[in-house]
This record gives sequence, structure tokens and C-alpha cells, in this order.
Amino acid sequence: MNLKYKNKKITGILTVLPEKEVKFDDEIDNYDFRRSQSMKLKLIMGYDKRRVVEPGITVSDLCIYGLNHLFDNQLLKKEDIDAIVLVTQSPDYIMPGTSYIIQGKLGLKEDLVCLDINSGCSGYPIGLSQAFMLLDQDEINKVVLLNADILSTKVSINDRGSRPLTGDGASITIVEKDNANNTIYGTVNSDGQGAECLIIPAGGFKTPSSSETAVLEKDINGNFRALDHLYMKGDDVFNFVQTKVPLMIEKLLGNAECNKNEVDYFMFHQPNKFILKKLADKMDISYEKMPNNIVEKFGNSGSVSIPVAITFNLSEEFLNQTLNICIAGFGTGLSWSSMLIKFDKLDFCKLIDFK
Repeated sequence: MNLKYKNKKITGILTVLPEKEVKFDDEIDNYDFRRSQSMKLKLIMGYDKRRVVEPGITVSDLCIYGLNHLFDNQLLKKEDIDAIVLVTQSPDYIMPGTSYIIQGKLGLKEDLVCLDINSGCSGYPIGLSQAFMLLDQDEINKVVLLNADILSTKVSINDRGSRPLTGDGASITIVEKDNANNTIYGTVNSDGQGAECLIIPAGGFKTPSSSETAVLEKDINGNFRALDHLYMKGDDVFNFVQTKVPLMIEKLLGNAECNKNEVDYFMFHQPNKFILKKLADKMDISYEKMPNNIVEKFGNSGSVSIPVAITFNLSEEFLNQTLNICIAGFGTGLSWSSMLIKFDKLDFCKLIDFK
């Protein structure tokens, strides 16, 4: 599906990462594989370090910490927030929505929209789409988009396919109306027939968590996990990304009448270094224009990975330049989504630690 938004802009991006850092080398003996085999995969996939929350820390904790940082540094005023959109797959509770928890703890005004979206790897462009649509309302002038996940708590310690990649984090993106006559182009696609490619089988109403769903079982690849844990069909996800994403970006740029060389950076979701390198090669895009260094430094934090890539790699550029940026997310659902956005100089673009 093709999307188009007029007179909208992003004015600031903040990412919040847990201080706790876990190294692949320290967990290598948890996996039922030869050390030499695991070290080879480390180089290919970009396994190294990842940021994870301490026990008891929730999505709302990360988001509130980041919002308070903006309030304290006079980068955002509470009374100016007209809507909160939270994209997460690890909410504080089944109910109520975590956006209400955040609104209540911060004492924000009652005349405010709270909205939770269950979306994973494609959740950044999907969340932006929702924020842009809210801004079409006369009384909504500023939307706070929150992307946050703590899925490291749902990955088996004996699963070499997922654990070395999975990190936690949150991001805050400020979206506002713009008087300039600008156009943002987007796409969104879904294929629920691939839902089981990325899934946590137990813990919902269909299969409630129990002693049975907590039992570890060995799969054909030598990984141990329970039904309560994240499960990923790695080969299927790789093929999905390599097949669908290049066509999506070609379609996006065609709709925008934009040449690939006119894009300053391709800031894509970062599942692992191997997938992104293969994707860049297939699309004939340099690694410099499509950074792939986030998983090895911080882990894959789902919909937060795009803001992390921006704030870690390009904060100075986003503060001081006007940039034509293509963003794309792809994964859980299966879903894949993209946007072409011209960023004016941001008011803030930074990465902070949750302390």
C-alpha cells in the first residue's frame, strides 16, 4: 500500500538504552555448539555486545526516563503533548495499554490521545504513519512517538539463533505539523501467513503460560527454548527480507520520483550485520549509506533499531544538515514498511543511557 503525508515533520529523536551490557563471549558456553563454530558466526552475524534491562525494568520505565530527560532539558513541554503513540511488543500489562501508564505517571493533561500499537521490526515507520495521521486533526499539533521493547527477557539463554542478537531500548520521536509544502512518501505491507516465522508461542490468551510452556526443548539446529520464548525461523526471515525489501524500496522511490543516488542515507531496521550487508549488496547501496553496526554494539531492539542507528551514527548530521532519508522496517507479522522523509535540522538527536 502506498501512503502520502503532507505538511508533517520530525523535530527531535532521543534514544534510551539500558546501561547493562552483555558480551557474546561471556555467554558462548551456554550454547550447545563448538566454540570455534560460534566464534565464526560472531564475525559473520555481528555478534558482540548488547544492551539489556535489569530485572524489573519495564517499557514504561525507559520511556518515562527519556521523556523526563527532555522535560528537564527544556526540549519538550508537557502541556504541548497532544498525543502519545507507543509501539511495543513487550507492554507492562495485558491491560491497560502502557501509553496510559506513561501518561498517568508523568501527570500529562487529560485532553490527550493515548494509543498502543503491537508492532515489531517494522514498527518505526508504522508508528510514524499513525503519528502523521493524528496530526491531520485540528486540535493535535504535536505527537510523541514512543518505540520501546525489552524482548531480551523473552529469549532463551540457550538459543544461539536469537539471544546474541536481542537487545532492549526505547526511542522518543517528536512529530509536528509543518507549514512548509513538503510531502512524505510511505509504504506498508503485511503477510500474516508468515506469522509463525517470528513468534512467542505462549503467554497470550490462546496458549497461556504454564509449567508445560516453560519446558526447554532442543530444536533441529541445537538450540534449546520453551514455548514461552521468542522463536525465529532464521532462513525464512532472511529470504523474506531479501525478496520483499528491495522491491518495496524501488516502489517507494518510484512513487516519490526520487533517484536512489538522491537519498543521503538508508536507515534500515538492523536484524543482524549479515542480512544488512546482503541487502545493501543486492540494492547496490554502499555500507556507508546503509550503516550495519548497531547489532554488534547494542543488539537488535526491534522497532527501536532505526532511531538507535540514527542517533548513534548520524547525530551531528541530523542536527546540522537537511537530509533526504529512506527508512525501512521489516520482520514480525510478517510486515514490511518504509518512508522517504526530508529531515530539516533537528532540535535534538542524541542517545542516552538509562541509569
